Amino acid sequence: MTTFDVAVIGLGAMGSSALFDLARRGRRVIGIEQFEPGHDRGSSHGESRIIRLSYFEHPSYVPLARRAMEKWRDLEAICGQTILTVTGVLEAGYPGCPIVEGSLEASRTHGLDHEVLSAAEINRRFPAFKLPSHWSGLYQPDGGFLRPELAIQQFVRLAEHHGADVRTKTRVLAIEPLGSGVRVKTDSGEIEAASVVIAAGAWIGDFAPGLRPNLRLTRQVLGWFEPLKSASYAPDRCPVFILESEDDACYGFPDFAGTGVKTASHRRGDDLASADDLAQNGGADDEAQIRRMLALAMPDANGPLKAMRTCMYTRTPDEDFVIDRSAADPRIILASPCSGHGFKFASVIGEVLADLALGKVPANDISRFKLDRFRSQSA
Repeated sequence: MTTFDVAVIGLGAMGSSALFDLARRGRRVIGIEQFEPGHDRGSSHGESRIIRLSYFEHPSYVPLARRAMEKWRDLEAICGQTILTVTGVLEAGYPGCPIVEGSLEASRTHGLDHEVLSAAEINRRFPAFKLPSHWSGLYQPDGGFLRPELAIQQFVRLAEHHGADVRTKTRVLAIEPLGSGVRVKTDSGEIEAASVVIAAGAWIGDFAPGLRPNLRLTRQVLGWFEPLKSASYAPDRCPVFILESEDDACYGFPDFAGTGVKTASHRRGDDLASADDLAQNGGADDEAQIRRMLALAMPDANGPLKAMRTCMYTRTPDEDFVIDRSAADPRIILASPCSGHGFKFASVIGEVLADLALGKVPANDISRFKLDRFRSQSA
């Protein structure tokens, strides 16, 4: 039986980053992926992901976001590819909306560069928007977008360069703690490792049954639309955006690749009974939901539909991540789910997971993401 220092299960956002970090440290590591890196069956595809420092979810994410930004630039320097593009981030909505208020609190708490703007000021500065007159917004100049498929593929390629064993199209059947380590059974054989990182995204409940009751899988649809005024939606004129009305919220990106303005609803989509149930089946109802927000705040982006894709959110009750040692065995590290806002942190979470897998205390604060919080919530 082949033995490794660490086995990483799942090579999506978090797993690929952890694999790279471990291999870079000279550890004997294997990564196992049931599809191919950068696949479209989970939560890390679709051309772009937002990165932002100001964080409406909770101010405690900001130090992690700062470190993530540093790590993305580190990856770019190593691989010679553009992973992160800075466009600024605009968050806007009705008076008192949680997205704007939460980001404003995070910006003030951590001294982040930001501007509070009226709807009129936003519409004047950024012609892509025609916000309702009673809205306001927060603009952060340091945010932008990441290229998820490219990032994952580079993490895996660089991990292999540093000696990692990568096995794709390989399904994990069971993970069994032993006295000497942890055995991983796959459909092509067995391996043993001193520790295992489970970064299986929406499939994590298959290997952590105690976590499964706290997870909810939802189907989320992304749409690309041909802008009616293309110049307004170039990356140097249109920031990444998050918009919140009284009954919906959406996020989106400028037309940076000639594929259109990408927009998606951030509200909870339809439940999925299993991760394997995800299908590329975006339809008229999904399109109509996205178009409602475009019509309200960005009518010049509401042009012909160019493409639709579906992905998954793996949600916890509080929408925070799960990053902790398994209660069943401390040699098993559980990574994610990320509730639809985790990709931006992948670069630093890989560092965190590598520390945990090697028995070290992470330098980054992950106390918010511990498993025992679910026991207190149900008490």
